[in-house]
Amino acid sequence: MSGAVAGPGKMRGVENRADLLISDADLVATVDDARREIPGGWVAVTGGAISALGGPGDPRPAADRTVDARGCLVTPGLVNTHHHLYQNLTRAFAPALTGGLFDWLVTLYPLWARLDEEAAYVSAYVGLTELALGGCTTSTDHLYVHPRGAGDLLGAEIAAARDLGMRFHPTRGSMSLSVKDGGLPPDSVVQDDDEILAESQRQVDAHHDRGPLSMTRIALAPCSPFSVSTSLMTRTAELAEDLDVRLHTHLCETQDEDAFCLATFGRRPVDYLADVGWMSDRVWLAHVVWPDPGEVTRLGAARVGAAHCPSSNMILGSGLAPVAELRAAGAPVGLGVDGSASADSASLWLEARMAMLQGKLRHGAGSMSARDALELATRGGAACLGRTGEIGQLSVGACGDLAVWPQDGVRFAGALSDPVEAWLRCGPVSARHTVVGGRLVVEDGVPVHAGLDEQLAVHHRVSERMQAALD
Repeated sequence: MSGAVAGPGKMRGVENRADLLISDADLVATVDDARREIPGGWVAVTGGAISALGGPGDPRPAADRTVDARGCLVTPGLVNTHHHLYQNLTRAFAPALTGGLFDWLVTLYPLWARLDEEAAYVSAYVGLTELALGGCTTSTDHLYVHPRGAGDLLGAEIAAARDLGMRFHPTRGSMSLSVKDGGLPPDSVVQDDDEILAESQRQVDAHHDRGPLSMTRIALAPCSPFSVSTSLMTRTAELAEDLDVRLHTHLCETQDEDAFCLATFGRRPVDYLADVGWMSDRVWLAHVVWPDPGEVTRLGAARVGAAHCPSSNMILGSGLAPVAELRAAGAPVGLGVDGSASADSASLWLEARMAMLQGKLRHGAGSMSARDALELATRGGAACLGRTGEIGQLSVGACGDLAVWPQDGVRFAGALSDPVEAWLRCGPVSARHTVVGGRLVVEDGVPVHAGLDEQLAVHHRVSERMQAALD
């Protein structure tokens, strides 16, 4: 399906010169409202937004720069809806590799108590670069560890994203219950409710951009039912309503969490969510592995989003999330790579493939296609982040974010009939080019920013410090 589409005042996209033209793709999978797929397609980006797109028979604009996409699939940039970037500083940490979620957290919390601004910056720099190599153009982050005296960790992350040119939705995470209060984290990484709420508002005031091409938006994110107080959950929901920002937390991740909520609150996690005022379309949740069928219906009716993290859920033995059921109920579902210390990699291509395979495992071979997984990785993620129509699709006026995926060489030999299915069935594959707002952040498979080697050396030094034996 083809036909040029151009924005207002751009008659067929020809008269006005574009900043960037991606040309002659084997297929452009727009994932737009009509799910158009354009063989031999091209995409033009002007002023940070998509200004025109079409097929081989459609006149295309002149451009300041043209990127040849022959032999490639072009998709919207992928959207990561759940991550803990700082955790790449403790990746594959041996003492934490065999326990479930609670054991894993208790082992690593004391190490994460060593976070400071340098650690937050370098982990974000390396983590966002890793995501960009895998075709990701927008990422959130759930930074909930704020050791006393550590400095402005969220600001350090945002600085790294700006240096790299990545679209970033960090969350001001929080923990307020330490071990002495019946929670899991040590006292050194928790804050009181008033401090958390004041800092949340400060970060929104300082960084939140509501424009349609925004590069930075802030959400508020108490960590989990077992690490924050009920009053903080309620007051954070009220603050998010006042500030008109989104809300994020972990929920229904493990059966241990179910047991904790029943023992502590006398309620299952979804009932608790409703009690604290979080059952709304302002909310997206991480994992959502264990809701029962009635709870799936309730989450869908409220349009509560879900960040599906298939690799992390398998590594920690958490379970298989009811993705098809959540989508059928009306819940937006995106993909998340989760913390690098649990999933140990940050590739949204990998998560899309895992989501496809898990879907087939749960409901049969025909139940989850590569197109379904691509939709989770793009439109689904955009909906979770409140950016439907702005990111996660290739359409005129949307952000100029896209990924160019090579489909040649040994890995794709014989894959001739369906480029979208080949994208996930063959591989593994990284993006040849990753474009954010019309600017390449990965070119020919290499990050364009010149400081990566230096930052990797810093990252190694900081990781050694963080993983040093505890006193």
